[in-house]
Amino acid sequence: MNRILSSFTELSSMAQELRKAKLEVLDNLDSYVAQTVRSVEASGGRAHIAGTVEEAKKIIADLVGERKRIVLSKSNVLLEIGVREMLASSGKDVWETDLGEFIVQIAGDEPSHIVAPALHFSRQDVGRLLNEKIDSSVSEDSSVEQMVSRVREFLLHRYLEAEVGITGANSVAADTGSVALLENEGNIRMVTVLPQTHIAVTGIDKILPSLRLSMMETLVQSGYGGLYPPSYINITSGPSSTADIELQRVTPATGPREFHLVLLDNGRSAANADPELREALLCIKCGRCYFSCPVYKALGRDWMKPPYGGPTGAMWAAIVNRDIFPANLCTHSGGCREVCPVGINIPRVLEHIKELGVRDSR
Repeated sequence: MNRILSSFTELSSMAQELRKAKLEVLDNLDSYVAQTVRSVEASGGRAHIAGTVEEAKKIIADLVGERKRIVLSKSNVLLEIGVREMLASSGKDVWETDLGEFIVQIAGDEPSHIVAPALHFSRQDVGRLLNEKIDSSVSEDSSVEQMVSRVREFLLHRYLEAEVGITGANSVAADTGSVALLENEGNIRMVTVLPQTHIAVTGIDKILPSLRLSMMETLVQSGYGGLYPPSYINITSGPSSTADIELQRVTPATGPREFHLVLLDNGRSAANADPELREALLCIKCGRCYFSCPVYKALGRDWMKPPYGGPTGAMWAAIVNRDIFPANLCTHSGGCREVCPVGINIPRVLEHIKELGVRDSR
């Protein structure tokens, strides 16, 4: 990771510009949300605002309707809402397509890291799991390449059969309504293009003023997350379209007929109104702070409920789950503050959350 940052020095300056842009949005949040909605609809998509998790679930369930076959990309907000469990409970055939999330799904487990959800599984664990759930020819002695190949083969059939693809968003451009998605596996391209309906779900904190800045967030997240350059960056601006006949743009073309963006609040506006807690909304979810944190090294995913773990999760638990307890376990080593790309003073935010807890208990 340090090698990446020393080799691509522009990432640091981009991170500083990104912080300023995110603060600009937070200072004018309602205006940027409204602009994003207008931009999505101008590109032929539909935008939906969900104040709570329950509202988001209803919107997504209504959009999916009677369709049965659903593929998901890795998304912290989908986990925050509980989308997979909701759809599966209503009889849908729902599959995670990120390898780590797929492993966690078939294990009936929960993710352990915001970027690498199956970090707590060894190669042997994965081999035994695939042998039991997917293919008896795979074993704990199989190579990682063999395991990945078998999952790839299994998921290709799910992509081709899928009626709805649901993703998160690494960032959203207010000026164009475009959703930017960062990946290395290629699964997100399948999820966003093969099904005839694409639903993107994300928090209002992911809005940025422009498409340029939206792209910048994906690069900074990739660099500070330790996988740079990214294999793929996907931009979705409405449903598929073509202008190959007399330059008249029509929709749909080969890809999805429908594009929906669901913007979730779930405590984010309330956090933005708190001068200290709003710093947490700058987080780009790169996961770098996890590995500098002695508490995460000791407790791992047992520190708090996924998807938000580590120092990031100690802040976000207070925002989206109204849970201040994880902040109480912070030892204030300060390592998270030193490595945060957008300069969040995480120890101070957690200190503030502890203070809020004391006030609430009186």
